[in-house]
Amino acid sequence: MPVKIIGMIGVTPPTNDATVHIITGGISPAYLKSFAQAHEAADYDLVLVGYTSQSAEGIAVASYAAAHTERLGYLIAHRPGFVAPTLMARKFATFDQLWNGRLAVHIIAGVSDVENMMDGDPMEKPDRYRRAAEYLDVMHRAWAGPGPFDFEGEFYTVRAARSDVLPLQQPHPPVYFGGSSEGALVMGARHCDVFAMFAEPLAVMAERMDEFRARAAAHGRAPRFNMSLRPIIGETEDAAWDKAAHILELVQKEMADTGGQLAADHSAERIMALAEKADIHDERLWMPLAAAYGARGNTTCLVGTAEQVADACLEYYKLGMGGFLMRGFDPLNDVEDYGRELIPRIRAGAAAIDRDGTGQVIMPEASQSVPG
Repeated sequence: MPVKIIGMIGVTPPTNDATVHIITGGISPAYLKSFAQAHEAADYDLVLVGYTSQSAEGIAVASYAAAHTERLGYLIAHRPGFVAPTLMARKFATFDQLWNGRLAVHIIAGVSDVENMMDGDPMEKPDRYRRAAEYLDVMHRAWAGPGPFDFEGEFYTVRAARSDVLPLQQPHPPVYFGGSSEGALVMGARHCDVFAMFAEPLAVMAERMDEFRARAAAHGRAPRFNMSLRPIIGETEDAAWDKAAHILELVQKEMADTGGQLAADHSAERIMALAEKADIHDERLWMPLAAAYGARGNTTCLVGTAEQVADACLEYYKLGMGGFLMRGFDPLNDVEDYGRELIPRIRAGAAAIDRDGTGQVIMPEASQSVPG
Protein backbone atom coordinates (compact mmCIF):
# COMPACT_ATOMS: atom_id res chain seq x y z
CA MET A 1 0.00 0.00 0.00
CA PRO A 2 1.22 3.57 -0.64
CA VAL A 3 2.86 5.28 2.30
CA LYS A 4 0.41 7.21 4.48
CA ILE A 5 1.29 10.77 5.53
CA ILE A 6 -0.59 12.02 8.59
CA GLY A 7 -0.59 15.43 10.23
CA MET A 8 -2.39 16.91 13.20
CA ILE A 9 -4.74 19.87 13.30
CA GLY A 10 -5.27 22.22 16.22
CA VAL A 11 -8.12 24.58 16.97
CA THR A 12 -6.33 27.79 17.94
CA PRO A 13 -3.16 29.57 16.77
CA PRO A 14 0.08 28.70 18.61
CA THR A 15 1.80 31.17 20.90
CA ASN A 16 5.35 30.67 19.56
CA ASP A 17 7.51 28.68 17.13
CA ALA A 18 8.25 25.95 19.67
CA THR A 19 4.72 24.66 20.17
CA VAL A 20 4.54 21.11 21.52
CA HIS A 21 0.80 20.60 22.04
CA ILE A 22 -1.85 22.03 19.70
CA ILE A 23 -5.18 20.53 20.76
CA THR A 24 -5.92 22.59 23.87
CA GLY A 25 -7.21 26.15 24.05
CA GLY A 26 -10.29 27.83 22.69
CA ILE A 27 -11.56 27.50 19.14
CA SER A 28 -10.68 29.74 16.20
CA PRO A 29 -12.85 28.55 13.29
CA ALA A 30 -10.77 30.53 10.78
CA TYR A 31 -7.52 28.99 12.01
CA LEU A 32 -8.99 25.46 12.04
CA LYS A 33 -10.19 25.93 8.46
CA SER A 34 -6.84 27.24 7.20
CA PHE A 35 -4.90 24.57 9.11
CA ALA A 36 -6.94 21.74 7.56
CA GLN A 37 -6.70 23.27 4.10
CA ALA A 38 -2.92 23.65 4.46
CA HIS A 39 -2.62 19.92 5.17
CA GLU A 40 -4.67 19.10 2.11
CA ALA A 41 -2.55 21.40 -0.07
CA ALA A 42 0.62 19.79 1.33
CA ASP A 43 -0.58 16.31 0.23
CA TYR A 44 -1.28 14.81 3.63
CA ASP A 45 -3.62 11.81 3.62
CA LEU A 46 -5.05 12.23 7.11
CA VAL A 47 -4.90 14.57 10.06
CA LEU A 48 -5.17 13.52 13.68
CA VAL A 49 -7.84 15.26 15.73
CA GLY A 50 -6.56 14.87 19.26
CA TYR A 51 -8.32 14.37 22.58
CA THR A 52 -7.78 15.65 26.08
CA SER A 53 -10.21 15.98 28.98
CA GLN A 54 -10.44 19.72 28.39
CA SER A 55 -10.13 20.11 24.61
CA ALA A 56 -12.76 20.66 21.92
CA GLU A 57 -14.85 17.62 20.92
CA GLY A 58 -13.24 15.72 18.07
CA ILE A 59 -16.15 14.73 15.81
CA ALA A 60 -17.43 18.29 15.73
CA VAL A 61 -13.91 19.59 14.99
CA ALA A 62 -13.39 17.02 12.22
CA SER A 63 -16.82 17.72 10.71
CA TYR A 64 -16.09 21.44 10.48
CA ALA A 65 -12.71 20.77 8.89
CA ALA A 66 -14.19 18.18 6.51
CA ALA A 67 -16.72 20.75 5.31
CA HIS A 68 -13.84 22.95 4.17
CA THR A 69 -11.72 20.25 2.51
CA GLU A 70 -12.33 17.80 -0.31
CA ARG A 71 -10.20 14.69 0.13
CA LEU A 72 -8.34 15.02 3.46
CA GLY A 73 -9.13 12.23 5.93
CA TYR A 74 -9.63 12.62 9.69
CA LEU A 75 -8.08 10.34 12.30
CA ILE A 76 -10.30 11.07 15.28
CA ALA A 77 -8.91 10.22 18.71
CA HIS A 78 -11.55 8.51 20.83
CA ARG A 79 -11.51 7.45 24.47
CA PRO A 80 -13.88 4.49 25.02
CA GLY A 81 -16.09 4.49 28.07
CA PHE A 82 -17.98 7.79 27.97
CA VAL A 83 -20.40 6.97 25.13
CA ALA A 84 -22.18 3.66 24.54
CA PRO A 85 -20.31 1.63 21.90
CA THR A 86 -23.46 1.11 19.82
CA LEU A 87 -24.09 4.86 19.72
CA MET A 88 -20.43 5.56 18.90
CA ALA A 89 -20.55 3.04 16.08
CA ARG A 90 -23.47 4.98 14.57
CA LYS A 91 -21.77 8.34 15.12
CA PHE A 92 -18.62 7.16 13.35
CA ALA A 93 -20.61 5.47 10.57
CA THR A 94 -22.59 8.67 10.05
CA PHE A 95 -19.39 10.71 9.73
CA ASP A 96 -17.93 8.17 7.30
CA GLN A 97 -21.05 8.28 5.12
CA LEU A 98 -21.48 12.06 5.16
CA TRP A 99 -17.82 12.79 4.40
CA ASN A 100 -17.25 10.15 1.73
CA GLY A 101 -15.17 7.60 3.64
CA ARG A 102 -12.73 10.09 5.16
CA LEU A 103 -12.69 8.59 8.66
CA ALA A 104 -10.11 6.73 10.71
CA VAL A 105 -10.37 6.14 14.46
CA HIS A 106 -7.55 6.32 17.00
CA ILE A 107 -8.35 4.51 20.25
CA ILE A 108 -6.78 5.92 23.43
CA ALA A 109 -7.28 4.85 27.03
CA GLY A 110 -6.08 8.07 28.65
CA VAL A 111 -2.59 9.23 29.62
CA SER A 112 -3.23 9.22 33.36
CA ASP A 113 -5.80 8.38 36.01
CA VAL A 114 -5.78 12.05 37.05
CA GLU A 115 -6.70 13.29 33.60
CA ASN A 116 -9.43 10.68 33.16
CA MET A 117 -11.02 11.81 36.42
CA MET A 118 -11.47 15.22 34.81
CA ASP A 119 -14.16 13.43 32.78
CA GLY A 120 -15.39 11.53 35.81
CA ASP A 121 -13.79 8.17 34.98
CA PRO A 122 -12.29 6.49 38.09
CA MET A 123 -11.21 3.32 36.28
CA GLU A 124 -7.50 2.46 36.40
CA LYS A 125 -5.56 2.07 33.17
CA PRO A 126 -5.39 -1.77 32.93
CA ASP A 127 -9.15 -1.89 33.39
CA ARG A 128 -9.63 0.87 30.84
CA TYR A 129 -7.86 -1.24 28.22
CA ARG A 130 -10.04 -4.27 29.04
CA ARG A 131 -13.09 -2.05 28.74
CA ALA A 132 -11.79 -0.63 25.45
CA ALA A 133 -11.32 -4.14 24.03
CA GLU A 134 -14.92 -5.00 24.86
CA TYR A 135 -16.08 -1.65 23.47
CA LEU A 136 -14.31 -2.33 20.18
CA ASP A 137 -15.85 -5.79 20.01
CA VAL A 138 -19.34 -4.27 20.27
CA MET A 139 -18.52 -1.46 17.83
CA HIS A 140 -17.16 -3.85 15.21
CA ARG A 141 -20.28 -6.00 15.49
CA ALA A 142 -22.49 -2.93 15.04
CA TRP A 143 -20.46 -1.91 11.98
CA ALA A 144 -20.82 -5.38 10.49
CA GLY A 145 -24.63 -5.04 10.26
CA PRO A 146 -27.38 -5.73 9.70
CA GLY A 147 -28.12 -7.09 13.17
CA PRO A 148 -29.75 -7.54 15.52
CA PHE A 149 -27.12 -8.94 17.88
CA ASP A 150 -26.73 -9.53 21.59
CA PHE A 151 -23.59 -9.00 23.64
CA GLU A 152 -22.85 -9.96 27.21
CA GLY A 153 -19.58 -8.78 28.72
CA GLU A 154 -17.94 -7.50 31.86
CA PHE A 155 -18.56 -3.84 30.99
CA TYR A 156 -21.35 -3.87 28.38
CA THR A 157 -24.59 -5.73 27.90
CA VAL A 158 -26.48 -5.21 24.65
CA ARG A 159 -29.76 -6.74 23.53
CA ALA A 160 -31.08 -6.82 19.95
CA ALA A 161 -28.69 -4.08 18.82
CA ARG A 162 -28.70 -2.98 15.20
CA SER A 163 -27.77 0.05 13.14
CA ASP A 164 -29.45 1.46 10.06
CA VAL A 165 -26.27 3.34 9.14
CA LEU A 166 -23.07 1.45 8.35
CA PRO A 167 -19.65 2.85 7.46
CA LEU A 168 -19.00 3.70 3.83
CA GLN A 169 -15.58 2.04 4.20
CA GLN A 170 -15.99 -1.71 4.42
CA PRO A 171 -15.66 -3.72 6.49
CA HIS A 172 -15.01 -0.65 8.68
CA PRO A 173 -12.86 2.48 8.93
CA PRO A 174 -9.25 1.78 9.97
CA VAL A 175 -8.75 1.61 13.73
CA TYR A 176 -5.44 2.85 15.16
CA PHE A 177 -4.07 2.47 18.67
CA GLY A 178 -0.86 3.24 20.52
CA GLY A 179 0.81 2.15 23.73
CA SER A 180 3.50 -0.01 25.27
CA SER A 181 1.71 -1.55 28.25
CA GLU A 182 0.55 -5.14 28.19
CA GLY A 183 -3.07 -4.05 28.26
CA ALA A 184 -2.60 -1.81 25.21
CA LEU A 185 -0.83 -4.52 23.22
CA VAL A 186 -3.42 -7.19 24.06
CA MET A 187 -6.26 -4.88 23.00
CA GLY A 188 -4.49 -3.74 19.83
CA ALA A 189 -3.50 -7.21 18.69
CA ARG A 190 -7.11 -8.40 18.85
CA HIS A 191 -9.06 -5.39 17.65
CA CYS A 192 -6.98 -2.73 15.86
CA ASP A 193 -5.64 -2.36 12.34
CA VAL A 194 -2.71 0.02 12.81
CA PHE A 195 -0.15 0.17 15.63
CA ALA A 196 0.82 3.84 16.10
CA MET A 197 4.32 4.16 17.56
CA PHE A 198 6.60 7.02 18.55
CA ALA A 199 9.93 7.23 16.73
CA GLU A 200 12.59 5.08 18.40
CA PRO A 201 15.93 3.69 17.14
CA LEU A 202 15.67 1.44 14.10
CA ALA A 203 16.77 -1.73 15.87
CA VAL A 204 14.29 -1.14 18.69
CA MET A 205 11.46 -0.47 16.26
CA ALA A 206 12.23 -3.59 14.25
CA GLU A 207 12.07 -5.71 17.40
CA ARG A 208 8.82 -4.15 18.60
CA MET A 209 7.19 -4.52 15.18
CA ASP A 210 8.15 -8.18 14.94
CA GLU A 211 6.83 -8.84 18.43
CA PHE A 212 3.51 -7.17 17.66
CA ARG A 213 3.15 -9.00 14.36
CA ALA A 214 3.42 -12.26 16.30
CA ARG A 215 0.77 -11.10 18.80
CA ALA A 216 -1.64 -10.12 16.03
CA ALA A 217 -0.98 -13.29 14.03
CA ALA A 218 -2.25 -15.31 16.98
CA HIS A 219 -5.65 -13.70 16.25
CA GLY A 220 -5.36 -14.16 12.50
CA ARG A 221 -4.53 -10.50 11.94
CA ALA A 222 -1.82 -8.75 9.89
CA PRO A 223 -1.31 -5.28 11.41
CA ARG A 224 -0.01 -2.13 9.78
CA PHE A 225 2.29 0.38 11.49
CA ASN A 226 2.52 4.15 11.75
CA MET A 227 5.31 6.22 13.32
CA SER A 228 4.91 9.65 14.93
CA LEU A 229 7.85 12.04 14.70
CA ARG A 230 8.78 15.71 14.72
CA PRO A 231 10.87 16.59 11.64
CA ILE A 232 13.21 19.54 12.09
CA ILE A 233 14.52 20.45 8.64
CA GLY A 234 16.82 23.19 7.35
CA GLU A 235 18.42 24.24 4.10
CA THR A 236 21.68 22.81 5.46
CA GLU A 237 22.34 20.24 8.16
CA ASP A 238 23.94 22.89 10.38
CA ALA A 239 20.87 25.10 9.98
CA ALA A 240 18.63 22.20 11.03
CA TRP A 241 20.68 21.51 14.16
CA ASP A 242 20.66 25.22 15.01
CA LYS A 243 16.88 25.22 14.69
CA ALA A 244 16.67 22.16 16.95
CA ALA A 245 18.81 23.91 19.59
CA HIS A 246 16.57 26.98 19.44
CA ILE A 247 13.41 24.90 19.91
CA LEU A 248 14.99 23.02 22.81
CA GLU A 249 15.95 26.28 24.51
CA LEU A 250 12.38 27.57 24.30
CA VAL A 251 10.89 24.30 25.56
CA GLN A 252 13.36 24.11 28.46
CA LYS A 253 12.40 27.65 29.45
CA GLU A 254 8.72 26.72 29.31
CA MET A 255 9.36 23.69 31.50
CA ALA A 256 11.30 25.77 34.00
CA ASP A 257 8.48 28.31 34.15
CA THR A 258 5.78 25.66 34.63
CA GLY A 259 7.67 23.30 36.93
CA GLY A 260 8.29 20.61 34.32
CA GLN A 261 6.50 17.39 33.48
CA LEU A 262 7.34 13.80 34.27
CA ALA A 263 6.88 10.70 32.15
CA ALA A 264 3.30 9.52 32.64
CA ASP A 265 2.91 6.16 30.90
CA HIS A 266 4.82 3.15 29.56
CA SER A 267 5.53 4.76 26.20
CA ALA A 268 6.95 7.86 27.87
CA GLU A 269 9.09 5.72 30.16
CA ARG A 270 10.49 3.92 27.11
CA ILE A 271 11.40 7.18 25.40
CA MET A 272 12.98 8.61 28.56
CA ALA A 273 15.15 5.51 28.94
CA LEU A 274 16.36 5.88 25.33
CA ALA A 275 17.06 9.58 25.89
CA GLU A 276 19.22 8.73 28.88
CA LYS A 277 21.35 6.42 26.74
CA ALA A 278 22.18 8.98 24.06
CA ASP A 279 21.10 12.35 22.66
CA ILE A 280 21.25 11.05 19.09
CA HIS A 281 20.44 7.59 17.76
CA ASP A 282 20.92 6.37 14.18
CA GLU A 283 22.54 9.69 13.16
CA ARG A 284 19.30 11.77 13.08
CA LEU A 285 16.94 10.59 15.84
CA TRP A 286 17.27 13.39 18.39
CA MET A 287 16.06 12.81 21.96
CA PRO A 288 16.83 15.89 24.15
CA LEU A 289 13.52 17.58 23.46
CA ALA A 290 11.62 14.44 24.46
CA ALA A 291 13.69 14.33 27.65
CA ALA A 292 12.96 17.98 28.38
CA TYR A 293 9.23 17.44 27.98
CA GLY A 294 8.97 14.23 29.96
CA ALA A 295 8.43 12.29 26.70
CA ARG A 296 4.76 13.21 26.72
CA GLY A 297 3.23 12.81 23.30
CA ASN A 298 5.07 13.03 20.02
CA THR A 299 8.43 14.60 20.97
CA THR A 300 11.13 12.49 19.29
CA CYS A 301 12.68 14.31 16.34
CA LEU A 302 14.51 13.62 13.08
CA VAL A 303 16.93 16.47 12.32
CA GLY A 304 18.66 17.38 9.06
CA THR A 305 18.00 18.61 5.56
CA ALA A 306 14.81 17.51 3.86
CA GLU A 307 16.81 14.89 1.94
CA GLN A 308 18.41 13.56 5.12
CA VAL A 309 15.16 13.39 7.09
CA ALA A 310 13.34 11.75 4.18
CA ASP A 311 16.12 9.16 3.90
CA ALA A 312 15.85 8.49 7.63
CA CYS A 313 12.07 7.98 7.31
CA LEU A 314 12.63 5.57 4.44
CA GLU A 315 14.84 3.38 6.63
CA TYR A 316 11.79 2.89 8.85
CA TYR A 317 9.65 2.29 5.77
CA LYS A 318 11.96 -0.58 4.82
CA LEU A 319 11.14 -2.17 8.18
CA GLY A 320 7.44 -2.13 7.25
CA MET A 321 6.46 1.24 8.72
CA GLY A 322 3.57 2.08 6.43
CA GLY A 323 2.88 5.65 7.54
CA PHE A 324 4.31 8.70 9.27
CA LEU A 325 2.53 11.18 11.51
CA MET A 326 4.59 14.34 11.11
CA ARG A 327 4.06 17.67 12.80
CA GLY A 328 6.40 20.51 13.59
CA PHE A 329 6.84 23.15 16.26
CA ASP A 330 5.68 26.05 14.08
CA PRO A 331 2.55 24.14 13.10
CA LEU A 332 1.09 25.92 10.08
CA ASN A 333 4.38 27.03 8.51
CA ASP A 334 5.94 23.60 9.04
CA VAL A 335 3.02 21.94 7.23
CA GLU A 336 3.74 24.11 4.22
CA ASP A 337 7.49 23.40 4.40
CA TYR A 338 6.93 19.66 4.66
CA GLY A 339 4.61 19.80 1.65
CA ARG A 340 7.29 21.48 -0.46
CA GLU A 341 10.41 19.73 0.76
CA LEU A 342 9.77 16.56 2.71
CA ILE A 343 6.56 14.77 1.73
CA PRO A 344 7.41 14.50 -2.01
CA ARG A 345 10.74 12.88 -1.13
CA ILE A 346 9.15 10.37 1.22
CA ARG A 347 6.49 9.43 -1.31
CA ALA A 348 8.99 9.11 -4.15
CA GLY A 349 11.40 7.10 -2.03
CA ALA A 350 8.69 4.75 -0.77
CA ALA A 351 7.50 4.19 -4.34
CA ALA A 352 11.07 3.41 -5.41
CA ILE A 353 11.47 0.91 -2.57
CA ASP A 354 8.19 -0.75 -3.52
CA ARG A 355 9.21 -0.85 -7.15
CA ASP A 356 12.80 -2.11 -6.99
CA GLY A 357 13.97 -2.00 -3.39
CA THR A 358 16.55 0.75 -3.92
CA GLY A 359 14.93 3.71 -2.25
CA GLN A 360 17.05 5.96 -4.49
CA VAL A 361 15.33 9.27 -5.17
CA ILE A 362 16.54 11.78 -7.77
CA MET A 363 15.29 15.30 -7.10
CA PRO A 364 15.59 18.41 -9.32
CA GLU A 365 19.08 19.88 -8.99
CA ALA A 366 18.13 23.54 -9.26
CA SER A 367 16.47 23.87 -5.87
CA GLN A 368 16.56 20.31 -4.54
CA SER A 369 12.84 20.62 -3.83
CA VAL A 370 9.59 19.58 -5.40
CA PRO A 371 6.66 21.96 -5.84
CA GLY A 372 4.04 21.26 -3.20
